[in-house]
Amino acid sequence: MQEDTVATKYWHRMADGRIQCDLCPRACHLREGQRGLCFVRKRQSDQIVLTTYGRSSGFCVDPIEKKPLNHFYPGTSVLSFGTAGCNLACKFCQNWDISKSREVDTLADSASPQRIASAAQELGCASVAFTYNDPTIFHEYAIDIARACRDVGVHTVAVTAGYVCEEPRREFFQFMDAANVDLKAFTEDFYRNICGAQLQPVLDTLVYLKNETEVWFELTTLLIPGENDSAVEIDAMTRWVAERLGPDVPMHFTAFHPDWKMRDKPPTPVQTLVQAREIAIGNGIRYAYTGNVHDEAGGSTYCHSCGACVIGRDWYQITAWGLDAEGRCRQCEAACAGRFQPSPGNWGRRRVPVRLGARPV
Repeated sequence: MQEDTVATKYWHRMADGRIQCDLCPRACHLREGQRGLCFVRKRQSDQIVLTTYGRSSGFCVDPIEKKPLNHFYPGTSVLSFGTAGCNLACKFCQNWDISKSREVDTLADSASPQRIASAAQELGCASVAFTYNDPTIFHEYAIDIARACRDVGVHTVAVTAGYVCEEPRREFFQFMDAANVDLKAFTEDFYRNICGAQLQPVLDTLVYLKNETEVWFELTTLLIPGENDSAVEIDAMTRWVAERLGPDVPMHFTAFHPDWKMRDKPPTPVQTLVQAREIAIGNGIRYAYTGNVHDEAGGSTYCHSCGACVIGRDWYQITAWGLDAEGRCRQCEAACAGRFQPSPGNWGRRRVPVRLGARPV
């Protein structure tokens, strides 16, 4: 095998000679030489292999709030990267140049798991984030990186759609410290027609994360005008989250901009995001946010007990800190849900591209 191709274990042979990939609910059936919809998993030498191990579309140091994670060591920096491909087919993809890539040659950077972990240390990053495209499709690479990060005290963050089967889900998340899960909508029609997927496996992932792991996770929903932004749908979604996941799971409602195959849709009005946030709070969600727009009130964190601003934010910049060393409100001592240091990081809103290793030509 080539250096960037590794064997995988989530697959089985079918009676008709094809092999079924068992990583995600898509269950691609492959003959020799064929790739799954994700593009990076392929049938080769009568098994399923990952073809992008150790390869990246690029590295960047970001604020952790950009993932977005508002309750996971606020103000710290995170080393972000992705690979190519995706196991969903979202028509509105905002990272389509990476997630829809069918050219592994776009993966210009090369880095071993140990190199990524050491680079995060050298750059002063508290975490490494698997982002830009879904890390479940580079399962083996992500887990090896997470292992290496744990060895040196660096956290790992998965930015994911949560579209993964039960057994690989269990293995994957036992190595993650935090996750932001895209809950893309709350109807099967949207998932089927817009994403080429199903809603229920995503809900199963969320319930699993809540009930069976210690992973800190937050939710993001990109609100698309006329598709998933109705008050009725937001009401149903936030009621479900409050009832099944609890009031402490943060929800981010973010603005869509026309892209990929949905360029005919207008950008999301700020008022739509504000209304979604208000609906969530009204249904018992303690921490609801607006995103992709300048809204200091919608980006800040408030004490669920007394209403004091405990983390002020202007875009990704921390502007106020009202938590004590134990993560409690200084006004009323109510605990704020999340993972906190005694004081916030000071990375700010910077975004710094870095190179870890160029691929040889």
